[in-house]
Amino acid sequence: MSHADRQKTADQPAEVSLYEKRRKIYAKHVRGFFDNWRIALVVLTQILFYGGLWLEWNGRQALLFHLVERKFYIFGLVFWPQDVIYLAILLIISAYALFLVTAVAGRLFCGYACPQTVYTQLFMWIENWVEGDRNARIKLDKAPLDARKLRIKGTKFLLWGLLSLWTGFTLVGYFTPVHELINNVLTNSLGPWETFWILVYGGFTMLFAGFMREQVCKYMCPYARFQSVMFDPDTLIITYDPERGEPRGIRKKGADTSKLGDCVDCGQCVVVCPTGIDIRDGLQYECIGCAACVDVCDQVMDKVGLPRGLVRYSTENAMKEKLDHKSILAHIVRPRILVYTAILILITVIAGWFLMHRIPLKVDIIRDRSTLAREADDGSIENVFMLQIMNTSESPQRYKITVDGLDGAKIAGDDSVDAKAAGLTSFNVVVAAPPESGKRGSNPIHFTIAAEGNPEITLREKASFLLP
Repeated sequence: MSHADRQKTADQPAEVSLYEKRRKIYAKHVRGFFDNWRIALVVLTQILFYGGLWLEWNGRQALLFHLVERKFYIFGLVFWPQDVIYLAILLIISAYALFLVTAVAGRLFCGYACPQTVYTQLFMWIENWVEGDRNARIKLDKAPLDARKLRIKGTKFLLWGLLSLWTGFTLVGYFTPVHELINNVLTNSLGPWETFWILVYGGFTMLFAGFMREQVCKYMCPYARFQSVMFDPDTLIITYDPERGEPRGIRKKGADTSKLGDCVDCGQCVVVCPTGIDIRDGLQYECIGCAACVDVCDQVMDKVGLPRGLVRYSTENAMKEKLDHKSILAHIVRPRILVYTAILILITVIAGWFLMHRIPLKVDIIRDRSTLAREADDGSIENVFMLQIMNTSESPQRYKITVDGLDGAKIAGDDSVDAKAAGLTSFNVVVAAPPESGKRGSNPIHFTIAAEGNPEITLREKASFLLP
């Protein structure tokens, strides 16, 4: 190529690719302190998810978000659509908890409890069990397609598929009573929506955890993008100590290693990384904080007779100022953390107080618009109301209804109603009042609905009485 051609090529603008071709990652499994914690969290979260479906309470499923009945059962509590405020509070508490964890220790949730990480770990355990360790998997993928490869791959995909379908079934079992769902499966009478969500959730579980894996964390998860906003120089993150580790070099027997750092450039920290990054290049948004590189580096340091901690949990300030563990802990407890903690505790305590003092009764009062007001035989004026009484407790109740707000106002007819457990009961109430008891037009009145034998369950609702 001539000088002119080279100059022309150099002057051309560089092409920016809109995507990165995927390089399959064969993560090596490493045992160690943090891996044991990750295993414990995987087991714990899956016991809660798969096992919570089978818990019973008062003869029913303990955890059931019954969409058909529009009721959420959580052990002894029954929530209705009108209780959406509690869902909002739960989301706020979850958000603040995530902010607090991130500010203290970075992407700790991602590395140990995120569903994507947990299910990727489960699928990798199956893969390691069926196909073998990292080298065996690489060799198998490079091998030509034959009966052995088909058998191994087929077994892996079959186990992945069974786990995915069971995961989809478990999810749907929280929204449709599980015993009813099992019967529908056995009798081949699953509804279209149940079938759809079992297949869709199971399919995406297999797609994300089995095939996409790190691509979900790198390209699809928004948390990876805005996590840096919640970091500060005193946030615990996975760090490589370049002052101690550089310059890197392989230690050979008899060779002079006085000018080398502690990093032996073995590359194991890259081999075990589930997202395929090199932690020695500094903090990267792809890092999920799983600490696999910490476990493997400590093992390498033990083998070469060097101190552990070349790759470790530390903070930016600790690395610069060479702080010890006690000083790092002192810097973690900082104003930002205290504010997050105080807000989280305050919201949790307030929500818990309201939940404990929640009255298991809700009433909607609807005026009979076909007859706004009518004159009774005795000359009094009557208004008809429909009371929709929601008994949110799991025991039947009998409610006494009284009215006040106008002199002489009373319930004409039956003033008691039986309400079934965790059910909605409609009850027509006729309120009668003397024509001289108020001004013409709308007059405020109040209904008091009280459970007989349980005065703590009492509700007072406002309505309006029309006088012609």
